Amino acid sequence: MFGKLFLLVKNNSGTAVINNPAIPVKHHESVMIEASSAIIEVLKGQMENGKLKDLVKYFRSSGVYNQSLVASMVSRFANRLNTFYHIDPVQAMITAKTLIPVVMIELVKASKSEQVKEFGLKNMLTKLNGNRADLSLLLDRAMVA
Repeated sequence: MFGKLFLLVKNNSGTAVINNPAIPVKHHESVMIEASSAIIEVLKGQMENGKLKDLVKYFRSSGVYNQSLVASMVSRFANRLNTFYHIDPVQAMITAKTLIPVVMIELVKASKSEQVKEFGLKNMLTKLNGNRADLSLLLDRAMVA
């Protein structure tokens, strides 16, 4: 699943990363990894903070339900661009706002698709919790509520 997320980021990084003069070519791949990590960490944080129901709503309602989730990802990614790659904070925020929302739209679409099993909501959330628990029953309840 995490490799597939990286591919989603990579496939949507043209304007934000590849064609961005603020990001040297030698950092393109590592910046894409940072974007993937920011997404994963925020999603994991939601689960660890007991916000599974909010995550389910986010993915079920095409992502429009919880814009603060995407804002957290954008902020985390922009901070990493500034801290680790010394990209100006304004440019880092522009880059993050260009990439993360697009990736999340694609991730929501993929989670609803029957063709991409890795991004099925139950599978994705189980992977995010480190396969420590089968979330099927809990997710079924959250989807009904």
